Amino acid sequence: MIIALGSDHRGVPLKKYIVDAIESSGNRVLDLGTFDETPVDYPDYAKSVAEALVGEQAQRGVLLCGSGVGACVAANKIAGIRACLCHDTYSAHQGVEHDDMNILCLGARVIGPALAVELVESFLRARFSGEARHRRRLGKIAALEKTSQT
Repeated sequence: MIIALGSDHRGVPLKKYIVDAIESSGNRVLDLGTFDETPVDYPDYAKSVAEALVGEQAQRGVLLCGSGVGACVAANKIAGIRACLCHDTYSAHQGVEHDDMNILCLGARVIGPALAVELVESFLRARFSGEARHRRRLGKIAALEKTSQT
């Protein structure tokens, strides 16, 4: 699987750990920046990661910013994206299993490297259950996206 990775300047110190976790799980990283701690705007990187998924260049994404909140809000503005802020392993896998979450958002100023790695591993191992109730709910989310675009 190809995992699109994006980060603002606050997430850069955590990126190395995330790249290692993705690669050690047998997946490939599509690193969309940023690459140093010069201040940048998180919506630009959220857009890049989201567009990589929508454009089928990657199957999932990971976004890092200071709190994880801003990147999550920005990514969810793109139709077809289900980005979630997770700081516990249950949410990281359950979000995929029930909600077909395709972008994991992390707060680099909230969690440390060890927890970040656990979250990424949990996210990458998880698979959407495909159960009827979850497909029905995703259909309703897709309908909301269409309604908001008109």
